[in-house]
Amino acid sequence: MAGFMAQMPVIVVGAGPAGLTVALSLTLQDVPVIVVESEPELPRDLRAGSFHPPSVEMLGPLGVAEDFLALGIKVPRWQIRDRQGVVVEWDLGLIADATPYPFRLHVEQYKLTPLLHRRLQSLGVEVRFRHTYLDASQDANGVSALIETPGGTERLSGSYLVGADGGRSAVRHTMDVAFEGFTWPERFLVASTAYDLAPHGFTPNAYVTDPVEWAAIFKMPHEGPPGLWRILVPSNPEMSDEALLEPDYVEAHLQRFLPRPERYEVAYKSTYKVHQRVASDFRVGRMLLVGDAAHVNNPLGAFGLNGALHAAVNLAEKLGPVWRGEADKSLLDRYVRQRRQANIEFVQAQSIRNKELLQERDPAVRAQRLDELRRTGADRKLAREFLLRSSMIASVRRAAEIV
Repeated sequence: MAGFMAQMPVIVVGAGPAGLTVALSLTLQDVPVIVVESEPELPRDLRAGSFHPPSVEMLGPLGVAEDFLALGIKVPRWQIRDRQGVVVEWDLGLIADATPYPFRLHVEQYKLTPLLHRRLQSLGVEVRFRHTYLDASQDANGVSALIETPGGTERLSGSYLVGADGGRSAVRHTMDVAFEGFTWPERFLVASTAYDLAPHGFTPNAYVTDPVEWAAIFKMPHEGPPGLWRILVPSNPEMSDEALLEPDYVEAHLQRFLPRPERYEVAYKSTYKVHQRVASDFRVGRMLLVGDAAHVNNPLGAFGLNGALHAAVNLAEKLGPVWRGEADKSLLDRYVRQRRQANIEFVQAQSIRNKELLQERDPAVRAQRLDELRRTGADRKLAREFLLRSSMIASVRRAAEIV
């Protein structure tokens, strides 16, 4: 049976960052993969775009780190602010002994997926676009997936199936796994402008606390200086998307954020709902979840996409030996324990705390939390510990300790 299983590929559903990372990592271990994607081309997501040091490190063995670094903006310092100015400015140089990449890398996630895709193609792996996962069944010998293709329905046979098909995962539905958590009432409004915020004292990544209208700022690469500044704010949950994206409404938000005589030129704008959810299990037999299919969270702290990449690498490191018969399939349960616990203990908890800090309405509580941040920033040891957590180095280390 082991010889038979070794001939059967791993089926990966979804060609986003998590799915392509799993597929590429397995391919580099000589594990055959089939990647199916319902869209006609690589998905283009404008939301995520801040990569922490461990994520860049993990891209190295995949052969795409250097090309990816060349596309982005290195952010060695970032701020927490209030309306009066800087509360604390963090210097990632404090953790240079813990990572070769002591900075946040700002680059849109849709620029990562083509690098992963081209690397897969160079290794002979084709992503099957316009292939929509419908259903699957499994037994002791493998998985059979029903796929809608341009030529009709087709059944694919595999040893394992990895669901990397996003927050509305059809694979998770097949597995009958609950998606536990909640959805924030307000949608996030994102607007990008070429107006340079640096002369106003902003680092390329900054968070502004405010009880009414907090903000998160990310400078993103763009053709020619000064780049695009992405400004994320909460919006009125009672308003429609169309109303939220009206030019005057967006302009009013930007003017409240930073008043100026002229109107802002907005390169693009969007709204999206924000969820805090974790699948009740990441594995049912030969079917596994990774990325947004397994967990989603708010973007404050840039933990979602990074956590998805960390989980994708973790899963592939375990699935490879299991597929080759070098490890018992129970090793996959360790993936579940490590990454589900890391997501609950860190990604969910910290992203919720970050949002609560930014929007805290009680003046006394807000003042206490900001004073605590100032004390942390002023103490080199405490600041270093904070940066190890906020850069996700601590969460990766913690996950590795779970047996």
